[in-house]
Amino acid sequence: MALALNIGKCTLLGNYRENNEDAIDVKQFPELTLCLVADGMGGQAAGEIASKRATEVVPRELKKELPKAGGHDEAKKVIRKAVVQANEEIIAMGALDRDLKNMGTTVVLAVWRKGGEMYVTGVGDSRAYLVRDNAIEQLTVDHSLAQALVEAKTISPEEAREHRFRNVLWKYLGTKEVGEGPEVKMVTLQPGDRFLLCTDGLTGVVTDERLLESINENQDVQKCADALGQLALDSGSRDNDSRKSASKCEYIAARTD
Repeated sequence: MALALNIGKCTLLGNYRENNEDAIDVKQFPELTLCLVADGMGGQAAGEIASKRATEVVPRELKKELPKAGGHDEAKKVIRKAVVQANEEIIAMGALDRDLKNMGTTVVLAVWRKGGEMYVTGVGDSRAYLVRDNAIEQLTVDHSLAQALVEAKTISPEEAREHRFRNVLWKYLGTKEVGEGPEVKMVTLQPGDRFLLCTDGLTGVVTDERLLESINENQDVQKCADALGQLALDSGSRDNDSRKSASKCEYIAARTD
């Protein structure tokens, strides 16, 4: 059964900043479709440059290497290498320019290869979700200090939402902690699956339950993306990196032709 991928995207400047350090991109190549969200950090131009670089390097590497990948393991390896390459180039730019020294960016991406699989990965605290059978599942793991405390069973997931370290990242593009790249998950698509890629400008103020409710209320993908952006604004998003994007979200739906 053939599946078509319908994509809606939304980026909002928000109420608290004059510039947008985030980047959002959708690339459609003959053999794959790539959706990517990057949340820049480092202040003013530096964050913008880091997020923009991520949206340039990852598609470039995937377009070049992914069509040649055979099985799922090889495809995951190519995706990890693309993220690592983006990380290396961002680090190199910071080393060459004093004004860019501390720049970085989160990244979350979904790659759809013709054949029915979706590959999802991320670095930082921008997230990917799958909505299926009236349930929402977070596919990525936040690389924040608060999440690290959750994994160490020092605090609960509920406490992490309000913890003072919830926005403090220990891994993002621009750091050596990226290492050999992030975990890549493969999802075998089913008709009606929906994917949400977003920054913490959305998830920092909207619960997963409310996300699911809003997604279910808006079946059209573009209307859904717009509604999620407005939901973040209405919920008072004031994240330091997404004040200028009080929600940057990308909403993707896969359904039968």
